[in-house]
Amino acid sequence: MTSPSPLSTRTTIRWGILGCGDVTEVKSGPGFRKARDSQLVAVMRRNGALAADYAKRHGVSRSYDDARALVNDPEVDAVYVATPPGAHLEGALLSAAAGKPCYVEKPMARHTTECDAMLAAFAAAKQKLFVAYYRRAMPRFEKVRELIDGRAIGELTSIHYRLASPTPANADPAQNAWRVSAAHAGGGLFLDLGSHVLDFLDHCVGPLEAVHGRAARLATTAEVEDAVAMTFRTATGALGAASWDFSTTAKEDTLEFFGTAGRIAFNIFNAEPIRLETATGTEQFAIPNPAHVAQPLIQLIVDDLLGRTNCPSTGESARRTSEVMDRVLEGYYGGRTDAFWLRPATWPGRSSTYVQP
Repeated sequence: MTSPSPLSTRTTIRWGILGCGDVTEVKSGPGFRKARDSQLVAVMRRNGALAADYAKRHGVSRSYDDARALVNDPEVDAVYVATPPGAHLEGALLSAAAGKPCYVEKPMARHTTECDAMLAAFAAAKQKLFVAYYRRAMPRFEKVRELIDGRAIGELTSIHYRLASPTPANADPAQNAWRVSAAHAGGGLFLDLGSHVLDFLDHCVGPLEAVHGRAARLATTAEVEDAVAMTFRTATGALGAASWDFSTTAKEDTLEFFGTAGRIAFNIFNAEPIRLETATGTEQFAIPNPAHVAQPLIQLIVDDLLGRTNCPSTGESARRTSEVMDRVLEGYYGGRTDAFWLRPATWPGRSSTYVQP
């Protein structure tokens, strides 16, 4: 059990959002209004007109163009940082300094060093820190976890994941897209999309061990990686392999768990049925995603802050996912413990002749 929340005597959690951009329109923002005992009372964006427009459209009473003003609003109990990862640390530290719990978008930060700074600040403030790995609460993914825990495929023996996809138009570096900017995202689309898979594996089978990986820039124009491959082991000894290719026109998204008695196969980014294959045949589980995919996790965070339960997606669990990604990418960036986004000329992976040892 974690320590009680300072808000556990309240009956409602009042939220403020830092960075009310696209991710807050459907995925997360409405969840703060629709979750039980939760209210969205303030939003902030550097462009005040856009913040005011968001507030009007979503029925939010106050809008700001200054992060400090929102964080220090006495009517805001908890802060949701929905900016690109490059600004997560700044927003989280403001929340900690104001003595308020915080919910940060994923990935938690650009690298583990920033994660550690966030964790230290919230420990000192005696406040809780959560991260938006919402698959830890979505019914479809909890069904997969239930099947594995219930030994529907016997003893787990291996895990395989494959993602192939062209780089999306909204990540075109010609448009200064943050998702393929190391300064804003901490790397390429591997951090944005791969983090979901790695965090779910952490949730499902425990922290990943013996992590090894390689990254490359093969076809896209951004300076960050567009292909990643990695291997790992679970605490029980099952072996795993995963790959991400953002430089192809082919499309694939498949996560497979193999066991002594069968296989579970499903995808991460679409709600196609989960397939359970055993000696008795194939069973499918069609579980649609909620309208606002982050709402089930938001509900768990609200309940945690009100002293009713413990949310499974914390700063500590999210740090583990960031550490795994840093291990996989450290060769490409020539290390990931410093502000590597400020020294792109030193990245070994930028070279067309680079071969990671």
